[in-house]
Amino acid sequence: MAKLTKKQKTLAELDREKLYSVDEAIATLRQFKGKFDETVEVAMNLGVDPRHADQMVRGMVSLPSGTGKEVKVAVFAKGDNADKALAAGADKVGAEDLMEDMQAGNLDYDRVIATPDMMGVVGRLGKVLGPKGLMPNPKLGTVTPNVEQAVKDAKGGQVEFRVEKMGIIHSGIGKLSFKDEDLKANFKALTDAIVKAKPSGAKGKYVKKVSLTSTMGPGLKVDLAEVEGA
Repeated sequence: MAKLTKKQKTLAELDREKLYSVDEAIATLRQFKGKFDETVEVAMNLGVDPRHADQMVRGMVSLPSGTGKEVKVAVFAKGDNADKALAAGADKVGAEDLMEDMQAGNLDYDRVIATPDMMGVVGRLGKVLGPKGLMPNPKLGTVTPNVEQAVKDAKGGQVEFRVEKMGIIHSGIGKLSFKDEDLKANFKALTDAIVKAKPSGAKGKYVKKVSLTSTMGPGLKVDLAEVEGA
C-alpha cells in the first residue's frame, strides 16, 4: 500500500462536519499550500431560486485588501472619456473598433465598462458578452459617465458576485500569500454585501451554508456566526 504524503494524511484526518471560525479555516488551508500562490474562495449557499427575478442576488463589492490578481478592463468610450479611461489604467478603450475586435473573438477581459452614450454600440454585443457575464449594466456601475472611477474600482479590488442556478455564490477573496487579517477583511466585505443584497422574494433562511477553500485545498464549513446578519 502506498504511503500517504503528509498533506494526504492531514486531509484524511480532517473533520468534514466541523464548523470553523474564519481564522481556523485560513490556518487550515495554509497547511495545504502548494507551490504556487493559490486563490482563496468563498462559497455561499443561499435560500433563493434565481430562476425567479425577485430572488436574483447580484452586485459589486470592493474588497479592502484587493484580489491579488491583475484585472483586465475594456472600456467603450469616446473623446475625453476615452482619455480618462486610459489614464485610469484601462487595458483597451474604443468604440466601433472595440466592438468589431470583440466580435472577432478577442474577449480576454475581466470587466467591460461603457459610457451611457455607447450602449447603442455595446448592445450589438449582447450575444457575445452576455454568456460571459461581461455585459455592461447600470445596476452594477459598469454603465457610467464616470469611467475613470469605474476603471479604478475594477483595478483596485472590486469584484462582482452573482448567484448561480443552484443558489450558490462563488467568489475569490484573495491569495494564500495575503495576511490573515487581509483575508478576513475581504471575507467580511463580501459576505456583508451578499447579506445586504438579500432579494425581496427570498423566503425562510437566506444564508444556509458558507465555506472557504483554496485552489488545491479542501472545502471547510464556516460557522454562520462569523457572517453578520446570517
